[in-house]
Amino acid sequence: MTLKKPINGTILKVLAMVTMLCDHIFGIGLSDAEWLHVLGRLAFPIFAFLIAEGYAHTKDFKSYCLRMLGFALLTEIPFNLMMGGLIHPFHQNVMFTFLLSLLLLRAVDRLMEKTSSLLLKLLLVALFTALGYALGQITFVDYFGCGVLTVFLFHFTREKRWGWAVQLVGMWYINWMLLSGYSFSLSLLGHELLVPVQAFALLALVPIWLYNGQRGPGGKKFQYFTYAFYPAHILVLVLIFQWVHR
Repeated sequence: MTLKKPINGTILKVLAMVTMLCDHIFGIGLSDAEWLHVLGRLAFPIFAFLIAEGYAHTKDFKSYCLRMLGFALLTEIPFNLMMGGLIHPFHQNVMFTFLLSLLLLRAVDRLMEKTSSLLLKLLLVALFTALGYALGQITFVDYFGCGVLTVFLFHFTREKRWGWAVQLVGMWYINWMLLSGYSFSLSLLGHELLVPVQAFALLALVPIWLYNGQRGPGGKKFQYFTYAFYPAHILVLVLIFQWVHR
């Protein structure tokens, strides 16, 4: 008996938005509430998964990218204000991460369509994965090269039989080894274990694996709401905490 997966795209988007909101509340004004930061680790992997799904299902790739670019530009000033100033050239918002990922995925998929050689396809994936990581680093997009790697991970494991295992290993490597960041001490069986806060991003795999492939209610209006929520909530939080600390 196959259990029905209970989570649709709408639920995933709401979960991603709520956890992102928690993380930004922590980052902008409540730095003592680390539990908000822990919850926030779930947001990016879920969004990255949704981008991979959107790429697989979109019927108009050009419009998809233009929409991403438009909201990336719209978000840049609120994002810069959150980072501490009107101009912040060394860290770009996550919409640019997703736009870069989409363009690279399109390029590698087009090249892979032109060959039947499995070896050449694997070489192309490896080459573009390295290129994506490098471009993510030098363009200073949010999550840097690791952000691009996460989108790639979900795209190339999509609907693969052992995809879940590769996702688990890949997410562990990206978040525990590459991103890591600051850690806290966890006592386990009498031993002290240092656990990176970023490792909690692996918990995002639970709702992702429970995704049933359905878009869910809301339609186009909800889709645009999720895009607009990103710059809007950042701007509102910045204004609130600036007013509180006057």
